[in-house]
This record gives sequence, structure tokens and C-alpha cells, in this order.
Amino acid sequence: MTSTTQDVPHEEKQYPRFRTMARIEHAILMVSFTVLAITGLPQKYALQPWAEWMINAMGGIESIRIIHRWSAIVLVIGSVYHMFTSAYRFFVKRERMRMLPAKKDLQDVIKTVKHNLGLSHEAPKMAKFNFGEKVEYWAVVWGTAIMALTGFVLWNPIAATVLLPGQFIPAAKAAHGGEALLAVLSIVIWHMYNVHIKHFNPSMFTGKLPRHQMEEEHALELERLEAGGDPWPELSLPVLQKRQRIFYAIAAVVGILLLAGLVWAFTFEQTAIETIPRITREVFVPLSTPSP
Repeated sequence: MTSTTQDVPHEEKQYPRFRTMARIEHAILMVSFTVLAITGLPQKYALQPWAEWMINAMGGIESIRIIHRWSAIVLVIGSVYHMFTSAYRFFVKRERMRMLPAKKDLQDVIKTVKHNLGLSHEAPKMAKFNFGEKVEYWAVVWGTAIMALTGFVLWNPIAATVLLPGQFIPAAKAAHGGEALLAVLSIVIWHMYNVHIKHFNPSMFTGKLPRHQMEEEHALELERLEAGGDPWPELSLPVLQKRQRIFYAIAAVVGILLLAGLVWAFTFEQTAIETIPRITREVFVPLSTPSP
């Protein structure tokens, strides 16, 4: 370990957990998801008094829809950024895909349940990413994919119905709103509890985790680091540079194609916000009275 971890008391040592790239990805996801939730849920429940108040407080339905769509763009860009950084770690640095489910995860689930029920005195020792974190990660991947696809259909209904039956529009609306509600509840109940209530996990902000939390949730990774293991594999400079040249060339081509595809997807169809003139004055429509 580094000298900084050897000069402090045993229980106060900090162990490397996330690199700068991962923390940037988390920041993009956190901000975009929060804005999407704040602007999206009032639209789903637009007839409720609280939703109407939130919509008016944020400048009206037109403003809230525009903010929602820009946040969606940021979320998609953040997802693409994550794909590139993951590909870099896998193809250039040859790192293992530690987020992939493994047989040990199922064993850890069983051992954790037994431990929590008092049937076992010993909690399972888990790796750098435990089964709970893997479930949450793949839930984010799945949820983002569903939200992006259904959001595209709702954003471009005319183009979507050229290829798909019209019933896909209300189906996409139901899936989009349902997945959004599920995602918000998951963050509030699961993520907030595990990261902020059970104990505060600072690793996504500092990149490091205190020893007592490592021992509780990532004991195998702690043992590996304390045995002298490197947090991340290092390559010799010539090998690294050769792989980087190949990766950057391919990534540049793929990135340009993806950027062109995103620009096309977000701009090729006009929406009601752009085509229907805004009402700039109040219009009074009297209620019809029944005839005697």
C-alpha cells in the first residue's frame, strides 16, 4: 500500500475504490437522473395538485418538457461515455469485467440471508463489487435502455408510427412512466439506505473507502490490497501506447457515428412544442349551461 495508508491508525486507513473517470460518470448520472425525476414525475401525475404546483413552479409544461429532454440528452451522453471508458478498461488495460454476475454472487446471497436470520455467525467475504452493487448496476443499465427507447418513441411519435403500430405510443408512455417510478423508488429506498443511511459511503466523492467499510462489504478486496495487490493493473508504456493508438482510432470512428446518430435522433422530427404557437394571452371559455 501507499505510504499514506501506513502512516495512519489501522481503522482509519483509506483504500482506493473508484477512479476519477468512474466518479465523473457517477456525477453525470446523478445530476441528469435527479433532474429527469423532478421534471418527469409531475408530467406522469399531471392531474394531481402537487404535480400541478411543481409544473407551475418550474415555468409551465413547455419549460418542464424542454428541461426534461435536455436532461435526457445528458443522460444518453453519459451512458455513451460509460461505454467508451468500459471498453478502454477491457480492451486497452485488459481488466476483468468485475460487474459481470458470477456463481459466487448467488453463494453470497444465500450466506447473507443466513447471516441476517441468525443461522450463520459468519458473514460472507465479498469482492470489490458485491452482489447488491451488481444488481443495482445492471438495473441502471436496463432502466436506462428502456427509458431511452421509450423516450425516443414519445419524442418522435410520427416517425415511430411509420415503422410501428400506433399502439406503441401509449405502450411506450406506460413503460416510460412505470420504469421512471420504479427507478426513483429504487434510488430512494435501496440506494439511499445502503449508501447514506446505513452508513455514509464517501467513495464516489473521494475515490476511497474507510477500512471498516471495506472489511464489512468488500473483505476479499481488502485482503488482496493489504497483501500488496495493486488497485488496478499497470501496463508497460510501449504496450499501453500501442493499444491506445488502436483503441483511439476505432473509438474516434465509432464516436463520430454515435454523435451523428444522437443529433439525428434528437432533432429530425418537429414536436408540438415547436409547431403549435404559444398562447400569449388568457382565453376565457364560458361553461355551457344546460337548456331548460
